Formats: sequence, C-alpha cells, structure tokens
Amino acid sequence: MSTSIETNARPDYDQVLQDIADYVLNYRIESAEARSTARHCLMDSLGCALLALAFPACTKLLGPLVEGTQVPHGARVPGTRLVLDPVKAAWDIGCAVRWLDYNDTWLAAEWGHPSDNLGGILAVTDHLSRKRVSQGEAPLTMGAVLDAMIMAHEIQGVIALENAFNRVGLDHVILVKVASTAVCARLMGATREQLLSALSHAFVDGQALRTYRHAPNAGSRKSWAAGDATSRGVRLADIALRGETGIPAVLTAPQWGFYDVSFSHCNQDLATKPAQRRRFSFSRGFGSYVMENVLFKVSFPAEFHAQTACEAAVQLHPQVRERLGEIARIVIHTQEPALRIIAKTGPLANPADRDHCLQYVTAVPLIFGTLTAEHYEDDFHAAHPLIDELRAKMAVVEEPRYSREYLEADKRSIANAVQVFFTDGTSSARVAVEYPVGHRRRRQEGIPLLEAKFRASLASRFPGPRCAEIFALCQDQARLEATPVHRFMDLWVI
Repeated sequence: MSTSIETNARPDYDQVLQDIADYVLNYRIESAEARSTARHCLMDSLGCALLALAFPACTKLLGPLVEGTQVPHGARVPGTRLVLDPVKAAWDIGCAVRWLDYNDTWLAAEWGHPSDNLGGILAVTDHLSRKRVSQGEAPLTMGAVLDAMIMAHEIQGVIALENAFNRVGLDHVILVKVASTAVCARLMGATREQLLSALSHAFVDGQALRTYRHAPNAGSRKSWAAGDATSRGVRLADIALRGETGIPAVLTAPQWGFYDVSFSHCNQDLATKPAQRRRFSFSRGFGSYVMENVLFKVSFPAEFHAQTACEAAVQLHPQVRERLGEIARIVIHTQEPALRIIAKTGPLANPADRDHCLQYVTAVPLIFGTLTAEHYEDDFHAAHPLIDELRAKMAVVEEPRYSREYLEADKRSIANAVQVFFTDGTSSARVAVEYPVGHRRRRQEGIPLLEAKFRASLASRFPGPRCAEIFALCQDQARLEATPVHRFMDLWVI
C-alpha cells in the first residue's frame, strides 16, 4: 500500500479572490446611472426595513445579545433606538431589510438580493464615522456608502451570473457573506493581504443550505439569513484586520477546498473523475453592471419570480372578481426557475411559506386586486378559504421562451402569464407580463412608484416633518453623498 505525501509549499491566493480584492481596492466608480440607482436602492432598502418593524416576528430578534449593553460609538438600527456593536447592528439592519421579501433582487444562474449587504455597510460606516469624529478626524460620507453598495452588488451579482449554488443545495446568502466581507474589509482599511485573508475565511466557512426556502421546510429563517450573512462578513473582516492567517487555496485545494467539498457533484470520486469538478465561471469582469440592472420590488412583497404573475393577476381582477365562484381552472405559464422553486401545492405552514408560493401570490390579487405583507399572515389566510380553493384549481406550466429569455443577457425577463377558465366554457384574456415594473426596461415607469413606496414606508414610522426631511435629502444626489454617515443615521432614530 502506498500513500502520497502532500507538498506544504504555500500557494498564491486563488485568482478569484485576487480579482475581488483588486476590484474593491482599485476600481473607481464613474457611472452616474449606477450612483443614482444606488441612491434609490438605499431609499428602498431602508423603507423595507421600516415596514418590517411592524411585525413582532422580526422585532423580537433585534437588539443586543446582552440586554443593557453599552457600545461606545455604536451603530444605529434605522427606525429604532438601538445602538449596537457593528456585527450585531449589521445583523439587525440586514434582518429588517430582508424580512418582508420586498427589497431588490438579482436573477441569473443564482438568485439573491444584493441590498442585503447594506446591513454590514451601514453598520461599519456608521460606527467608523462616530469613532473618527470622536478622535477629531473626518467622518465617512454617504458617498462611501453608495460606492460600497455598488461594489457589493457587483461582487454578488457577477458571481451569480454563471454559478448556480442552488444546484448543489447551497443558499445564495453565501454571496452576501463574500460581498459584505470584501467591502467591509475595504471600509475598515484592510491591506490587500488582509482583504484576501478575509475573503478566504468567507469561503472556508460552512455554508447555509437552501432547505429553509423550499417545501416542506420553508420558514422564517429565510427572512434573517441575509442579516446573519452580512454580519458574518463584518466579523470576518475584523478577524482579518487583527492579523489572522488566510487560506490561499480555499477554493482550489484538492479534496479539501470549496470546489471539491461544496461545489462539485456529490458522491463522486473526484480523484478519478476530474470532469465532475466544478469551478466558478465568469462571463464579465467587475464594474457597475449589476447595480445598473438590478431589479426592484416596486409593487409586491413576494418572491421575484412571481412578480409578473402578481401584476397579471391584478390586471385580471376586474374581469374575475364577480365570477370567483364560477372559476373552473387557472393556468399560469412561467419560467423554469419559478416552476422549480416556488410552485407549491398542499398546505402552507406560515407567512414565509406563502410569500414563496406562486399560486398563493397569484390567487390573492385575483380575489382582492392587490397583495401586501399582511395577506400572508395566519389570521388572514384562515379567514379566506377561497385562496386555497383557487390554488387547488391552478396548473403551472413552463413556457420554454420564458425560460430562455430569463437567461439571455439582453433580455433577462421574468415572465408569467395568467388565464382564468370558467365553468360555462368561457375564459378571461391571457394576460402576460414579461418584464416586472422594477426591471431596468421599465425604470421611467418604476422610479416614481418606488419613491411613492418609500414615502409610504417613512410615514409608517416617522412624523410628517421627519419624513419630508429624509425624503428631500435622499432626492438630492450631491447633498446625500456629502452627508456624514452618522448624521444620516441620526435621522432614522425614533
């Protein structure tokens, strides 16, 4: 019997890690469109966080781990009076932003919500600004926040273009952790070596499984998983800045690296079947593409693959509202990802289960003409058995063109079509919506609606004068970018 002895020659850092590090350290963002979109993304994300604070299931998770903890130069959690250390503040902000499934989205081979990274970005910049001011130094400005947002979006989104973590059972929040680690380490003053170390630790971590997003196990962890991931990014950046040794071949190390352990086919002998090994694939370099093309959830707090089905159902509502008892069947034509991840039959256990059910989020607007977060609550669901009656009459069918154009770089549609058939043999129109109102192709239509959503979110938490002050600041790109982060965050304290 022979054994091989591994060489202990320490390799260079994997090229993917080097590319990410060089991007965040050296790239200069010059796209006015990216900066403007980042400003609207900031507004929308914080508005989503405010709306989440009305739900006790969210607020019970917020606050210090030890009651009464005092944190010098602590970070604020918008819409609350909480002052926390940056790691827990990142957790809380990220949790609130994501809770209602209402913040921005990126859809490609992998899915995700790049604004989840705002938890780490705001917590770190707020803390650092307060600390700098206390030492007589200049604070960070909101321009630095927008820069970090654009970069975090880009890291998460470009990796997601060609690399389907969902195909190996991993949750997309791994990309939140990686992106947050990179930009937070940069904000904290990391050297290139420290940034590479931090990134290597983000990949060597055990990664979250997608189990909590899918039937029959869908639950509220999907609402705080991103907060957990962005806060982990802050923690790993801090560890690296304290001098922690990195793991250079974290991705490529045979047998022990991320590719072989977590990204390749299961139950394969990788030593004899190297073709089974997967590696990250990239169709473009890092720039500002993702922020420019990000998808906003303008109208509905629902999983994004279902957004156009909701729009179609709202359009059909006037045609069907007087004939709900006469419906024989409902046909939804959709894309393959929606069919695979959110088409559900049978009982739905909780709000998190319902907002990830294509049939549920189509039935509600067919009946009521709208869809809000309150429509997922247990009491509402129990009071309206017609929702499940309509779900039972639905057939979900893949439309091959929708699946193709979902992945085409010049389209990236997220199409659905809905048609209702009645017991007398008649039917409604077949209403197809190929691009949701939050798509880049509908920016001119979508931005005023996004701003109206933001105004309503502010009004849910603050008095009129404060709402007007925050809105006016957020409308002024130059003034917002020049505002010290801690001054901006002070506006969000109740």
